[in-house]
Amino acid sequence: MIKNNWISAGLKNLTKKGSFINIKTITSAVGPTININGKQFLNFSSNNYLGLANHPRLKKAAIKAINKYGVGPAAVRTISGTTKLHIELEKILAKFKRTQDVITFQSGFVANIATIPTLVNEDDIIFSDELNHASIIDACRLSKARVIRYKHCDMQDLKSQLNGCKNEPSHSKKLIITDGVFSMDGDIAPLDKIFKLSQKYNCLTMVDDAHGEGVLGKSGRGIVDYFNMHGKIDVEIGTLSKAFGVVGGFAAGKKIVTDWLRQRARPFLFSSAMTIPDTAACIEAVNILYRSDRLVKKLWDNANYFKYKINKIGFNTGKSQTPITPIMLGDVRLAKKFSEKLYELGVFAMPIGYPTVPEGKARIRVMISAAHTKKHLDLALETFLKVGKKLKVI
Repeated sequence: MIKNNWISAGLKNLTKKGSFINIKTITSAVGPTININGKQFLNFSSNNYLGLANHPRLKKAAIKAINKYGVGPAAVRTISGTTKLHIELEKILAKFKRTQDVITFQSGFVANIATIPTLVNEDDIIFSDELNHASIIDACRLSKARVIRYKHCDMQDLKSQLNGCKNEPSHSKKLIITDGVFSMDGDIAPLDKIFKLSQKYNCLTMVDDAHGEGVLGKSGRGIVDYFNMHGKIDVEIGTLSKAFGVVGGFAAGKKIVTDWLRQRARPFLFSSAMTIPDTAACIEAVNILYRSDRLVKKLWDNANYFKYKINKIGFNTGKSQTPITPIMLGDVRLAKKFSEKLYELGVFAMPIGYPTVPEGKARIRVMISAAHTKKHLDLALETFLKVGKKLKVI
């Protein structure tokens, strides 16, 4: 029998510190409003940037695919074969991202776990931004490579760390990894400067564009398009569960890289592929973005409007450059109390605290969507003002 006293103590400690996570149960489709326990809320906690999670075209595509192909692939692609849909998704993603090829995985988290240990090993060095996503951190650990963290978006520190490793053995590969858009602060990695350093120090480059796709660049093509750097970054990791509104992940880049991943990436070799309806819905999501940037423009219009107004009220939104809008509160108990008061008034915006963000940097992370109307935004702003005054934050 497993001794679990340490688990009980850990749970009590989380509750005492105000860090215990209570997960709400949603009883509706995910959109600008959602139902929780029979009550409707304005939804500002979703990564549904473009409002595609409940889009009729995606639902229609998923149903049509189920009728033709069934529900699941039933085994890994290397054993049971691959459906035409999976190939179609990879081709349209490569075209959309303007890369030679794409390989898909079960999620964005899995895409990092698959890619990083396949490209580097214990003989190699990874230079990783200190605020990179947990999936990057875990993948780096799995690779057994030496990991050197550089200060967040600090190119002088990255250069210093690279200088310190310039005499490593010639067979040792060097890989620089960064998030494209940092999910908790909403700031953008200086990818152009990272690339220049990678050239100088002969490094591979990899960017996790989970929060950049559907947000940055023409028609939401992502951070590489934003910086006009097509063909320069070795690997782009993408997520299909945010702006694309479905689920899944992918690695985009040169065909030689994706070919290697198909031969050696363990999640590709030992875990079944994305389900049929998910794959079909993702294809339709990319089609929508391919043909129009209307939703991306609406997203930015909403984000700029909300940010301007919330800052004018007196809230601090940190260093965000994207629709991710952190309302910086500092203390985790205050953030939880603030979220509870918002909830009482019909606004669903969750608190974020340690370990997702550092101690003392708790916040409400407001996620803006193209699906929000101006009325939704104004109601939310009014509610933030009420709660801010009540809790004496502003």
